Amino acid sequence: MRNSPNQLPAKEPVAVPSWYGWLAWLLTLAGLGVAAYLTVVHFDTTVPLACPDTGIINCAEVTTSAESAVFGVPVAVLGLAFFLFQAAMLLPRVTAWSGALRLRLISLGGGVLFVLWLVYSEVVTIRAICLWCTAVHLITLAYFLATLYVFTASREPR
Repeated sequence: MRNSPNQLPAKEPVAVPSWYGWLAWLLTLAGLGVAAYLTVVHFDTTVPLACPDTGIINCAEVTTSAESAVFGVPVAVLGLAFFLFQAAMLLPRVTAWSGALRLRLISLGGGVLFVLWLVYSEVVTIRAICLWCTAVHLITLAYFLATLYVFTASREPR
């Protein structure tokens, strides 16, 4: 398809290494799994929270704290929505879009900022750590760093 004189040339999608696609799916599915589990535990009290509930490691203390909801929405549900969005960003039609990697990086950056607030809340306000939440935090950080690496490497002159 030829561009008319008034159109900008179409951007090509950013070429990403094959390992990134596999890693992105692995991290997204892991995040979805943990977020789904925490969402189910939040809404169904018959499902046990598989985590210690005494001492500094205390998932129950964290997941029932005032900080476990933002504007009335459980953080677990926000995490589930976040990873569903990440899964949508990995669909072939979306990844073919030239801005997909940039949008994924921006959304993951927002996720990391939210994670920093959650970690602060756990350590300073709640004074307890949730192992399941920590898993989501590490998944989000790893996904952000991998995406930042690929985004940066794709911009370097060859």
